[in-house]
Amino acid sequence: MKIAIIGTGNLGLSIAKGLIVNNAYTTLYLTKRNIESIEDWAAYDNVQITSNNKEAVKNCDILIFAVQPRHFEGILKSISDVLTEKHVLISTITGFHISHIESIIGKQHFIIRSMPNTAISVGKSITCVCGNSQGKKRIDIALSIFNRLGVSVEIPEEQMQAATVICASGIAFWMRLIRATTQGAIQLGFEAEIAQEMAMQTCLGAATLLVESGNHPEEEIDRVTTPGGCTIEGLNEMEHSGLSSSLIKGIVSSFNKINQISKSEL
Repeated sequence: MKIAIIGTGNLGLSIAKGLIVNNAYTTLYLTKRNIESIEDWAAYDNVQITSNNKEAVKNCDILIFAVQPRHFEGILKSISDVLTEKHVLISTITGFHISHIESIIGKQHFIIRSMPNTAISVGKSITCVCGNSQGKKRIDIALSIFNRLGVSVEIPEEQMQAATVICASGIAFWMRLIRATTQGAIQLGFEAEIAQEMAMQTCLGAATLLVESGNHPEEEIDRVTTPGGCTIEGLNEMEHSGLSSSLIKGIVSSFNKINQISKSEL
């Protein structure tokens, strides 16, 4: 596949890394206004670096946009005259609706919205995708790309805002929980490096248990809680302090904020 990543910032580079590690392209163009920071990526096979978005569009079939929302409309307008019927456009732009994209370049194009997270750089992203009526004809291309970089699911566009909070913002939420566990381990006497390793691997193990068993979290919790034991004591203290409630409130707060951002971009 001939793929261009338009806007190679943090997310764009994460996607690029995932594509390179998984050998998921034949040609890969990376674009950025200031290319000095990404010039080293040209050392990879069949990777081209350019500040010219039109050059990338002309030489690729699949266009992945990872720019700031405020820049997206201008970029779409600037490349509209070189878009053809072969191009598949995949947007990762938060809050930028398909109807907005269609109003700029037309409904005839294959337009797909996606929401990966930064774990895409290690092949562990959960990526949600949706498309316009044309884009749905090419949705398998997007799913194929993102399945090589983790797991992907197709959802209705009206759920994309919520998916952004759960999957993209969710990375930060889980990082904070891992950090808190690390701090707790340090307080119990472990060195910081060992404490973080313990926290990370326990989190990974918990997630893997659910993925491979298909069990509900409470089933696995029941396996490690005994009457009058230390696990249930700790869980109850966390709940008394509002662990679940605080997490849910944070998720809802992020959802409300992303809706505000989306409205301001319309």
